[in-house]
Amino acid sequence: MGFNEEDWLQLSGLQHFAFCRRQWALIHIETQWAENFRTADGHLMHEHVHDQEFRESRGDRLTVRGLAIHSAELGISGQCDAVEFHRDPAGVPLQDREGLWRPYPVEYKRGKPKEHSADELQLCAQAMCLEEMLCCTIPEGALYYGEPRRRTTVRFTPELRKQVHDSLTEMHELYKRHYTPKVKPSKACNACSLKDLCLPKLMSRKKVADYLSTAMEELE
Repeated sequence: MGFNEEDWLQLSGLQHFAFCRRQWALIHIETQWAENFRTADGHLMHEHVHDQEFRESRGDRLTVRGLAIHSAELGISGQCDAVEFHRDPAGVPLQDREGLWRPYPVEYKRGKPKEHSADELQLCAQAMCLEEMLCCTIPEGALYYGEPRRRTTVRFTPELRKQVHDSLTEMHELYKRHYTPKVKPSKACNACSLKDLCLPKLMSRKKVADYLSTAMEELE
């Protein structure tokens, strides 16, 4: 059945959700945002790779940047940093190109590979969108990290695909309810661009209503 287009969520939110459900809700439900060095640095990198006019053909590989993607089944839409199309007998036909080509999504990230799987989930969701749009199978893609300056291959396993499905199911449910999860403080909070808005230390000790009540009393 799938989702109506007006109910689609941002694919990029999957990474926020995997990192912290509350962070995702603050950004995508409450539409709050704050910049820190990490987010600003990441935006500069993506300004370069999201050049939609970029096309590069080298032998059996065609690279396209800033490709718009969506999935009605998953209820998401977004944009790929880059998609390489490799000539492959098991691939799909492309307009104005001879032969068959298999899509290979590549996502660019600042820093190093992470301990959690947020980046892998985002990349896998991109592949699942491309599979639905192009009627093909994409077994793997790559994450390019700016600090080591090399790629990490990501296999789109059944387990990773299930994580994408389960995460998006929960995201749609929270978005439908307009519910922002409560604070669960961790060491990752220190690097979060929303830590001052989220107030993890304060909110972990008292309810938001109590905090607002105290703040109003101080103003009177």
